[in-house]
Amino acid sequence: MKFLKKKDKNIKMSSEEQTPNRAAASHEPKDSAFKQQALPAWQPILTAGTVLPTFFVIGVAFIPIGVGLMYFSNQVHEVNLDYTECKNAAGKACHEVIDNLVNGVPEACQCIEKLEDLGLDKWIGNVFIYYGLTNFYQNHRRYVKSRDDKQLYGDLDSKVEDCSPFLYQDTSDKTSARYAPCGAIANSMFNDTIKLQYKKKDTTTGTPGFVWTDVSLLRTGIAWQSDKEYKFRNPVVPPGSTLQQVFQDKKLIKPRDWGREIWELDLKDKDNNGFQNEDLIVWMRTAALPNFRKLYRRIDHQGDFDAGLPVDGYEYQLVIDYSYKVTQFSGTKSVILSTTSLLGGKNPFLGIAYIVVGCICFVMGIVFLFIHLKFGRTTHEMMNITSRTNYNGN
Repeated sequence: MKFLKKKDKNIKMSSEEQTPNRAAASHEPKDSAFKQQALPAWQPILTAGTVLPTFFVIGVAFIPIGVGLMYFSNQVHEVNLDYTECKNAAGKACHEVIDNLVNGVPEACQCIEKLEDLGLDKWIGNVFIYYGLTNFYQNHRRYVKSRDDKQLYGDLDSKVEDCSPFLYQDTSDKTSARYAPCGAIANSMFNDTIKLQYKKKDTTTGTPGFVWTDVSLLRTGIAWQSDKEYKFRNPVVPPGSTLQQVFQDKKLIKPRDWGREIWELDLKDKDNNGFQNEDLIVWMRTAALPNFRKLYRRIDHQGDFDAGLPVDGYEYQLVIDYSYKVTQFSGTKSVILSTTSLLGGKNPFLGIAYIVVGCICFVMGIVFLFIHLKFGRTTHEMMNITSRTNYNGN
């Protein structure tokens, strides 16, 4: 035992002698388990037996998933019509017409766009109408903050400075009338009016020919249910009063760039008016990317449209009251008609991404398998190499 202890001591001394002395000004970390990254840790050993099955499993799983996603995406009918440069009946571009002011109000402009790319198949199921904008950065930090959530929930006395300069009518006078809803998001709300019309034989007069008839569109059911219940609420209206009187008593006016008051957003449905208007709720949910689309209307599937959108023997057109300015920031706007599938709207990118990743993993698995079979070592050989290395101390 004494010999062994002495031997251990000699070994310890020899190891200390081999360690160089640190200089006084050296920046070398202390020889501790933490600073030298010698703490116990799980270090997976990537062997052919673990890596190759992973590649093949990912490849075999992702490729069918991608094919399925592509299939459901292709089942969605969609037509996208850019109407940024549309012209009115006089042949003038509407984006130039609305720059003309009549009594301080932009001149009205209406354009009609024919829908000619609907295909030959019947659009089965629910059909939705979206509006799309490009080069519009709703994700800008200052823009996202420019809102008053308390005001949108019915607290008309709330005054959040983040809404400035869209808080007071006179920015230098805090006793002047306030905007409701305040902020840059609400002020820039999309305000084009879009109607869908179809041609139908005129059976009322008995004369041959066709007349354009409006397709019944639903203004509700387009916003998130959670937003309607927990984020937006109209103020309490006392008995014998109206929503208009409540806003006027608080000296609240419409945002600067709006053409209608907050209580005039939907005069036909009082439950879809004021802060609870679903067009407002949809717009206030800011988009994450500069190119986006938002749900505008749902087709009322009754009568000729009970099963979807008939195409054979029908003609469609869009009647647009052009008001929203996009050319000032080099943007575009469009109308999208679309159906849905079990997985939602049209999204070919997701299916393509799954197929590409699956193919890459499958091909890499084959390449690595070939390299392993031709140049790799067996587990027994690796164990022998490890044992010899430990025995020799190298």
